Amino acid sequence: MKFGIKGQVAAALALGMMSANAVASGDHGHSKGHDSMSDKACVGFGPQTPRDIDSLGGENKRSFTMAPPSTEMNLCNIHFHENAEHKAKDFSIYAGDGNHGYDSGYQCGISKELSKAELAPTKAAICKGKHGDLVPGDTIEVHWVHSSADVKPGPTLGSCLSDSTMNPALRVETQVFTLVNDSNALDFNDMDYDGNMVDGYHQPKALPSNTGKPVEFLGSTTGPKYSEQQCSPLQVGWSVRPQCAKLDINSVGEWCKDNAFNEDHAHGVRKLVTNPKLLSNIN
Repeated sequence: MKFGIKGQVAAALALGMMSANAVASGDHGHSKGHDSMSDKACVGFGPQTPRDIDSLGGENKRSFTMAPPSTEMNLCNIHFHENAEHKAKDFSIYAGDGNHGYDSGYQCGISKELSKAELAPTKAAICKGKHGDLVPGDTIEVHWVHSSADVKPGPTLGSCLSDSTMNPALRVETQVFTLVNDSNALDFNDMDYDGNMVDGYHQPKALPSNTGKPVEFLGSTTGPKYSEQQCSPLQVGWSVRPQCAKLDINSVGEWCKDNAFNEDHAHGVRKLVTNPKLLSNIN
């Protein structure tokens, strides 16, 4: 099937970062993206994501302007990945090589220090997908995607594009959470959209503010379709908070049942990008 310009960009976005059920065929672009490190790396692409945010060096020479602050952009999508795609001191427990992006990535250190009460089983399955459901103690990485285009939040990353803006600036606000069975932990619905408007922009009701200064860098879309051998062509500004936070798993389950983005399960992760030639320099 041939897409128009917007369709081609939307398909690339959807294949990389989230479920593409409305933009392109397949589930989150699941393909054999975890190739051998001995394979030849991409040539001619801009900086890639995800990365170790504690490692600031990068040798990729392609540059583009960092997106404006998210408060000056429109929220266009929220989705999350099972385990962290990025790596940092606080989320550095390797989950394994996995299979098509699942059972891979990184886990929070605090996930190994939870109480029996926090790890108590939930009454019902949480955000169940074909790769399983979420359980207390799991790690997720949440992406609040923002666009400079005149758009409103909706399903798939095609919602970040408009007919009048084919190449918008994109910014992803990112937080890694440990899921706990505790109603006193953070409530995911407090960080949802629910029609919230601030100064004329679509905005999440809140973003985490006590998990360290976000690390900002230039990168790309993510998701298990991409690797160091099959790079993403999209340019994205990233803002990744360096500390984990505890999140009530039941609130995530409620969100999966009803949200503006038609999200009902966790997505797989892209393998960590470590080749300096595929990374931007973090100032």
